[in-house]
Amino acid sequence: MAFFPAPGYMPVYNPTLPYHQPVPGGLHPGMSVYVQGKVPKHTKRFRVNFASGQHEGADIPFHFNPRFDGKDRTVLNTFQCGRWGNEELHKMPFRKGEHFEIIFVVNDVGYQVLVDRNPFCSYGHRLPPQSVQVVSADGDLELESLTVMGGSTMGNMMMTSPAVYHPPVPYTGDIPGGLASKRTITIRGFIPKNASRFEIDLMADQNIVLHINPHMKPRRYVVRNSCLNGSWGAEENNLLFNPFQFGQYFEISICCDSHKFKVYTNSRHLFNFAHRYAIIGHICTMNIQGDVTLSYIKY
Repeated sequence: MAFFPAPGYMPVYNPTLPYHQPVPGGLHPGMSVYVQGKVPKHTKRFRVNFASGQHEGADIPFHFNPRFDGKDRTVLNTFQCGRWGNEELHKMPFRKGEHFEIIFVVNDVGYQVLVDRNPFCSYGHRLPPQSVQVVSADGDLELESLTVMGGSTMGNMMMTSPAVYHPPVPYTGDIPGGLASKRTITIRGFIPKNASRFEIDLMADQNIVLHINPHMKPRRYVVRNSCLNGSWGAEENNLLFNPFQFGQYFEISICCDSHKFKVYTNSRHLFNFAHRYAIIGHICTMNIQGDVTLSYIKY
């Protein structure tokens, strides 16, 4: 099914704190929240709250609160009807001065939390996740992005597929239902400091319909091309900037319409690529290889 992220779910990069991300319709099993940032060296504590509203006294079904106070622990709790519940304490998975990524996965019984690609903890539901109307971040934190992934529901059925987290590279994945107009594929990853290049290919059988090939060295540029019936077409590589940087995370969104691909990085338009392959519904596979680490892929 075609999917464009709802306005409330679009990522915002480097937002000021406190930051509040609306969750229209609430959270449901199969949805997830991705948080990426950096812990300042002077930090004392920060928090991510899954709340029923922004107003003072609103219920907080899930409170995630790393504290650097000598004991260095992570506190989990729920705030309901004006009172905090019993704290659940876990180790400290973060280090001062370092970047991190957190993935909160919603399931039927609670939240599964992954930090920097590793399972960290779980927290059972004390309030229904559907009551969460906003996810907020605040405290001693350099927030780089906070993204709610998943879509609206119809009855008990999710309208979009869950994200694929931390897939290995090289990666080959099926595009559920094939590509279609008004559909977006989102990829978040990390460029190692010694990276040379990587590539993303959208495939129709053996045809490479869209080839995206960022080069980091010896020269920094982004190649776009297609290879149809075994022959490469005219290469496009003119861009005003290359958004892919050594040692940094990136997000690339490939939006398909009836005439072209529109490609964005970190919510900024990067380039358009006119369709050279007529039947976009036959584009059913994506391949990723090269010098890149993948955080998630969202079809």
